[in-house]
Amino acid sequence: MNGLRRRKTKSATSRGISMICSGEVNLLALNEYAELDQRNQFLTTQLADLNESLSSLQRTITRINKISRERFAETFAAVNECFKDVFAKIFPGGRGRLLLTDENDLLETGVDIDIQIPGKKAQSVSLLSGGEKSLAAIALIFSILMYRPTPFLILDEVDAALDDANTNLFNRLIKGVAGQSQVIMITHNKSTMEVADTLFGVTMQKQGISSLVSVNLN
Repeated sequence: MNGLRRRKTKSATSRGISMICSGEVNLLALNEYAELDQRNQFLTTQLADLNESLSSLQRTITRINKISRERFAETFAAVNECFKDVFAKIFPGGRGRLLLTDENDLLETGVDIDIQIPGKKAQSVSLLSGGEKSLAAIALIFSILMYRPTPFLILDEVDAALDDANTNLFNRLIKGVAGQSQVIMITHNKSTMEVADTLFGVTMQKQGISSLVSVNLN
């Protein structure tokens, strides 16, 4: 058996040597191997760096999302409390609150307004009249201002849909916020103009020529 195995091995070796001797020899094989090996090592290192960068980025995103959720939840809760107070001032005896459309996903959730006006059942802001929607939106704006005041507040005809009674309520809010923010408002409502410190009017006495008129009410 051993003799037969040796003869088979010798025969296979002879055939291998014969094939090598009869074929072409690639004299650049060693250099090509070295280049490919170097390329492989470079790509392996690059892949490791990319995987590490990806892991680092994922950790950063996770941390940022966690902070964002915490800050949003904190801010939402505070603004919601302010909204309840402001809404109660606009509609004495009424109730208003902010609701999350998806409490399980704070980064993608929307915000709905649920209110109950005295004499009416609780309903979403989408079912209110034009004037009531305006007041609900105004209440939200002023709630955010209560939580985080800004130097300037610019309002563009937000009182356009308000009747006289609601305009008076709106003017009370303007007076309340005027002590902490400079309010600049565009309005055609005479009642709203009465609470301003200074009025600026634009007239056109001649075609194509505008004139600015200012009045200091103090």
